[in-house]
Amino acid sequence: MGFSIGIVGKPSCGKTSFTNAACMTDFPVGSYPFTTIKANLGVTHVRTVCACRDFNVEDNPQNSICIDGIRLVPIKLIDVAGLVPGAHTGRGMGNQFLDDLRQADVLIHIVDASGGLDAEGQEVDAGSYDPIDDIRFLEEEITEWVLGILHKDWRRIAGRVRTEGAKMDELLLEKLSGLNIKRKHILKAIREAELKVETADKWSEEEIRNFASFLWRTAKPIIVAANKIDRPGAEDNYERMKMEFPNYFIVPISALAEKALKDLARKNMIKYIPGSADFEILNPDSFKAAELDQLEKIKEHILKKYGGTGVQNILDRAVFDFLHMITVYPVHDSNALTDRDGNVLPDVYLVPEGTTAKEFAGYIHTDLMESFIHAIDARTKMRISDKHELKDRDVVKIVSAKGTK
Repeated sequence: MGFSIGIVGKPSCGKTSFTNAACMTDFPVGSYPFTTIKANLGVTHVRTVCACRDFNVEDNPQNSICIDGIRLVPIKLIDVAGLVPGAHTGRGMGNQFLDDLRQADVLIHIVDASGGLDAEGQEVDAGSYDPIDDIRFLEEEITEWVLGILHKDWRRIAGRVRTEGAKMDELLLEKLSGLNIKRKHILKAIREAELKVETADKWSEEEIRNFASFLWRTAKPIIVAANKIDRPGAEDNYERMKMEFPNYFIVPISALAEKALKDLARKNMIKYIPGSADFEILNPDSFKAAELDQLEKIKEHILKKYGGTGVQNILDRAVFDFLHMITVYPVHDSNALTDRDGNVLPDVYLVPEGTTAKEFAGYIHTDLMESFIHAIDARTKMRISDKHELKDRDVVKIVSAKGTK
């Protein structure tokens, strides 16, 4: 789990409920601001088709789970303190929020789609607040935060670029590496903002702001979760959000419904696989009439209507569509597809698209990368070189001077 998803949003919007639903944790929730003071860390899973289907074998997962040919791969979630307007100046839990934000690779912005909370996270009459304002304010707060960091050293950086011919991406990388911002993010932001680095000392305030905006959007893309989608007015607000922000990926979700279904599944009262649009009641006699009625409402008004609660969907999209991850399975025996203990397809790793065989060896252990000789593709049984780019669901044996994996 070398990357993480940040769960962000204003107080009481359902961030912690989302984290509890995704991770099956019991972090405290409440209808009052700043229930979350320090970041809650949890582990959840993303769904992907397992390589066991390709080889028609029964696997023995060790670092993940396989259910009916679907591999559930663990990832880390960070549920950060609630964000209020002015957070970049330290207002509310702003400093804590922004410090937690540094660790995240992609952000899921939880928005109360019902419009029942004001900008501060205080309860108001349902529908009296426009959740579109939440999306705008988060954009503005993060831009101001990045802009403030750039301003602290901007004159020196721009001056060195002009007088010494120093490379701006290298100077900014040194300054921004603590935010988990990489060179590729900086170069892309400069390109998309249509700016020239050689004239950085002449960039206007608006141009610097545009650069800051493009930079965080590139380094920490945001997906919007329209939470509480089953409440009155939420569906209309969800449709408005999609029209207002056509470039955003916005998912209708019900965190509470997901948590309720998982709780019942854990008690073996229903059969429910995260991400499914249905469930099976295993023992109807164990439910009260009101409980069965509530389950029927979840099925009709959420699962069937939206194809699921949305929680698993948004996690999967965050990892595979926004972080562009693929799954790769290392094995010791490329014929039997086993590790040294005989477990079939025991481990799966999430790695970025374009990862080479040698780079993948480094994900397993640095010694394997340093002593890398070649790898073997379990499908073709052919050797693959250090620069060979792996594909999703590849199964490989790493051969190195220090042994094999």
